[in-house]
Amino acid sequence: MNIKEAKIQTENAVKAYLLKDKYGRYKTDRVRQRPVLIIGAPGIGKTAIMEQIAAELGIGLVSYSMTHHTRQSAIGLPYIEKREFEGKEYSVSEYTMSEIIASVHNYIKSTGIKEGILFLDEINCISETLSPAMLQFLQYKTFGNTPVPEGWVIVTAGNPPEFNKSVREFDVATLDRVKKINVEPNYEVWREYAVQKGVHNAIITYLDVKKDNFYVIETTVDGKSFVTARGWEDLSQMIQLYEEMGTEVDESLIEQYIQHHETARDFALYYEIYSKYKTDYKVLEILEGKYDKALAHRAKKAGFDERITLISLLADTINGKMKEVLWEEECTEGVFEVLKEVKAECGDKKNESTLLEILRDKEESKKKELENRLISGLLGRKDESLMREVIESLDIYIEETAKKALSDRKKAFAAVKKLFDARLAGLDEMSEGTVEMLDNMLDFINEVFGQGQEMALIIAQLTSGNYSAKFISRYGSEKYFENSKQMMFYERQKDIMKQIERLDSLEQE
Repeated sequence: MNIKEAKIQTENAVKAYLLKDKYGRYKTDRVRQRPVLIIGAPGIGKTAIMEQIAAELGIGLVSYSMTHHTRQSAIGLPYIEKREFEGKEYSVSEYTMSEIIASVHNYIKSTGIKEGILFLDEINCISETLSPAMLQFLQYKTFGNTPVPEGWVIVTAGNPPEFNKSVREFDVATLDRVKKINVEPNYEVWREYAVQKGVHNAIITYLDVKKDNFYVIETTVDGKSFVTARGWEDLSQMIQLYEEMGTEVDESLIEQYIQHHETARDFALYYEIYSKYKTDYKVLEILEGKYDKALAHRAKKAGFDERITLISLLADTINGKMKEVLWEEECTEGVFEVLKEVKAECGDKKNESTLLEILRDKEESKKKELENRLISGLLGRKDESLMREVIESLDIYIEETAKKALSDRKKAFAAVKKLFDARLAGLDEMSEGTVEMLDNMLDFINEVFGQGQEMALIIAQLTSGNYSAKFISRYGSEKYFENSKQMMFYERQKDIMKQIERLDSLEQE
């Protein structure tokens, strides 16, 4: 199965194991809770789906790589304890708490989250001396004498033996105690994830054409040569940083992430062309409706690859503009929710605090919430940025309120609202400007290419894109709706023509 299916299977198992009866007891006994074992090639996204599942279910996540663990670190260190049996005192070996189990307890103590996933990666790379303890752990959920805290589901992962020399094949006794899931690389599934994560458009458009280069593992005389999903995602982030710094992205950089010479070289050539077209076609000028006739003529006469790259550049740029608007909208909504609470407290006659005190209390509360969620590990980068944006806005309102020193809460709040209204006006201006850019882009494509495959491609990208679909549903675009209807008619017409051609060929037979 692919990684998306593996996520669904794992999430369902976690939810099932955490089901309780009416007395608050877990419905599945610990011994019958088979740990999930995900086997898949390196860089396929096994760790990423654990983070997603924990965040979506609102439970904890403690991750451990088993490659460095010895028997002692896993089950604990021995020490001598005095015990009395039948009137006589004996020295008995006891064990300290396992480092792994202790980390779960520490997580619960620091976050207050009592249910979660204990994720053990590279589990099939454990040492031979640890194997018996691991078998006991998989069945009884204990390391040494210490059980995993109740409410914590065990998920494990590993690589197939062909990818890792340290891998040890599990015997039947071990496999009979786990829920085994085999995961294969799948570009289409990864593409959905990549679009949502904002992976560089040059990588997505390159792999759209050369899907076979998405995941490659080869053994050569020089050793392993490979390309992984993780490699593409990490390369994307570095390209974006290099572009921000104005630093050249060359083949040597690409080979540090795409460790397969032919693929790295091929993508380096594509990225060079992609960057050249971005400069030559002055994409922003097209979006602003300021392109000249010579540029439109070049696009019309361009070859297939150049035209498709131009469409991708336009889609990527407008998508970035839409993303900015949607981000500002989320931030504005976040601030609005806080201001609603502030207004309610201002209207409470029992509350004698000044607006400045209310705003400071609210800011302190938000900072504490941010700190707690960061400790829990359940806060994604986007949500963290959103919380920081709200806190930063509260800082501005606090500064403005302190400067005006208005004692009347209603007048003081009116001054804060004025600042918020200015932000709303800015959001309106951003959204209207982006809709205009979208319309300009569609006008350009229609003028240059008409209702052909280029228009079909851009409409498809806008319709399926995470940010573009959301933006258009919020703010609309007459040109988008007009062209999407025409494209539906165009596609239907092509389908009818194909059917007529098939009928003609049957008649000739």
